[in-house]
Amino acid sequence: MNKVETKRQPFLRTAKYYETDQMGVIHHSNYIRWFEEARLDLMNKMGFSYDKMEKVGIISPVISISCEYKSAVKFNDTVAVIPKIEFFNGVRMTVTYEVIDYKSNELRATGQSKHCFLSKETLKPVKMKQDFKEVYELFLSITEGI
Repeated sequence: MNKVETKRQPFLRTAKYYETDQMGVIHHSNYIRWFEEARLDLMNKMGFSYDKMEKVGIISPVISISCEYKSAVKFNDTVAVIPKIEFFNGVRMTVTYEVIDYKSNELRATGQSKHCFLSKETLKPVKMKQDFKEVYELFLSITEGI
């Protein structure tokens, strides 16, 4: 696996009509979906897609998630969702997110998700540093590189 430049690489997302609520703004639950899309995009850019992670026997469930809304995103707005791995120790990981309006550069939301790494087969924690050294080093390099 190659180290990839991932500093603040945005995931661009255009807000869909079906994501709006009665007030004409994007429903709050969609931001969590956008965080997941951005996190998976980051992993793809790292060269270690979620599919690849599952194939080697690792899953990474969300154990906590939060979002703070700053200003409304409306239908057809394009936003940049910027994920950043803030913490990684081979057992747990924290990813932060910024949702920024693509045209105005206005901050729309911030968030955070926390994850653990489990064996797909046993659902028990994995020790990446020991059992998946190459994967551990890749995540660590991305964390240190940000």
